[in-house]
Amino acid sequence: MRRFPHSHRKVAVYRDHARMNLEALFLGNRRTISGTVYGTIVVLAAITGSAKAVDPNLWSVAVIAAVTSGLLWVAHVYSHGLGESVTIGRRLTAAELAELARREGAILRAAVLPVFIVVLGALGLFHARTDLWLAVGVGVATLTIQGIRFARLEDLSTAGTIASVGVNLALGLSIVLVKALLTH
Repeated sequence: MRRFPHSHRKVAVYRDHARMNLEALFLGNRRTISGTVYGTIVVLAAITGSAKAVDPNLWSVAVIAAVTSGLLWVAHVYSHGLGESVTIGRRLTAAELAELARREGAILRAAVLPVFIVVLGALGLFHARTDLWLAVGVGVATLTIQGIRFARLEDLSTAGTIASVGVNLALGLSIVLVKALLTH
């Protein structure tokens, strides 16, 4: 009988890789923190801005938030691609543009969980008001996590970490404040 003495290591490496891929998918990585923060702010603004306008049609809120995030992603990739082309003095290749779109995909991924929560509300799992606050809460939590991640990656001091998280929270909570003012 043949033994595979290192097979347990392969399973552990696979598990670690899968965990890292899930973590990167939802929390981003060093290259995607900015896209995650930007995408979170965009989706929060879309959710809070549309909630009152379509009161309380959560399906409409979900569609508006998803489409807004998608269109802003396209605009971001396009404008960034133009800037890169001008900087390097030539048009980007298809591979370079695809890499740019992939990297900026964090903008789209940041919208997934808040939009999913709104869809759950549209399906009746939550009351509309509760659902919208849950979606906003997830967005604010994402901004907090990204502030902490940035501080750790940059090896910031405690004061720097507080400042990083504070700026992200200020952005997120200003959106919450606007939501509260518009819906009350």
